[in-house]
Amino acid sequence: MEFDFTTVLDRRGRDALAVDVIPYPDVTVQDGLRPIPMWVADMSFPTAPSIVKAVSHRLDHPNFGYFQLPDAYYDAIIRWQAERHGVKGLLKSHIGYENGVLGGVGSALRTLTGEGDPILVHEPTYIGFLHLLHDIGRTVITSPLTRDAQGVWRMDYADMEAKIRTHGIKVAIFCSPHNPCGRVWEREEIERAMDVYARCGCTVISDEIWADLTFEGHRHIPTQSIGEDARMRTVAFYAPSKTFSLAGLIGSYHIIYNDDLRTRIEATGQSTYYNSCNVLSLHALLGAYSLEGARWVDELRTVLYGNLRYVRDFMETNFEGVSMFLPEGTYMLFLNCRAWCDAHGISMETLLKRGVEAGVIWQNGAAFGDPDCIRLNVALPFSLVEEAMMRLKARVFL
Repeated sequence: MEFDFTTVLDRRGRDALAVDVIPYPDVTVQDGLRPIPMWVADMSFPTAPSIVKAVSHRLDHPNFGYFQLPDAYYDAIIRWQAERHGVKGLLKSHIGYENGVLGGVGSALRTLTGEGDPILVHEPTYIGFLHLLHDIGRTVITSPLTRDAQGVWRMDYADMEAKIRTHGIKVAIFCSPHNPCGRVWEREEIERAMDVYARCGCTVISDEIWADLTFEGHRHIPTQSIGEDARMRTVAFYAPSKTFSLAGLIGSYHIIYNDDLRTRIEATGQSTYYNSCNVLSLHALLGAYSLEGARWVDELRTVLYGNLRYVRDFMETNFEGVSMFLPEGTYMLFLNCRAWCDAHGISMETLLKRGVEAGVIWQNGAAFGDPDCIRLNVALPFSLVEEAMMRLKARVFL
């Protein structure tokens, strides 16, 4: 391989939430075991060299005063969207900086809805959506995602429409690719969802932060590319942060083709006097959305898919009763452990604690709307993924 996905970084004391915080304050990792970070959704690989070079080059100039986003920023996004996702007709005027995807979603919700208004989300859902909706005083209405006979997560279009009409919902949050389920929605599925939203007069906020991390046989379909109505009905959010593990540098962007929607949402974001780009974040994006950055992502996808398949095969071979859908995108596994727990007479909470005691720091699926599941991040060097599985076999699934 051209790039390094095997070095085990010591992230302790390096501003890394994933290793400096264990999200179970009452549980102690057993002596002698270094925690393996498999919870929060960032990666434990060295990031793309093109990013490090771009940021380092900017650091050579010792002044960091006020600046404005250059055309190169917009050109990089337009080129990346065209080459990676087949986007056509994207202009600089359609793109706007956001400090983060959740911040952008919040601006859109504040613009389009009021206190107490109902918002449709699929369940399981990204925990950040639930926290945001609670914090800004909106009402969460869920429509279930369920696994079919082949174990594939599916939307329930009839339930979506019934919920929207019953509750008078005017805004829905759509996650594509889906976190935590790992679905990369097919064109027909997005078309059916957008038909529901259109019939019900529902504006769509589409979180597409995972767009670049799809695997064999699957390609991200931008929600706005489905048709002209979807193009004008949808507010989409992207970022290099998930793809390149740049969350600590801050920086996302929206794509909004509808002039009225864009003007209103941007006015809300600008009113905070906070939604402005960091100069190092700018240069990180330029390094990420480069030819070298694209090669790095292609290798990353191969590494991630190998890790996902290894964990799936290991668990289903060794831990009867644990099942999961092999993600089509994202580097998160959603492990259903209910049958294993029932067969062994222990609770999900006990299983979660056992894992943390063994230094496998994973995440409770209940926070995402499914108490039978555990969310597991496999974006680590394979040696750590393998060690985590050995610990689970020797110390947890007993």
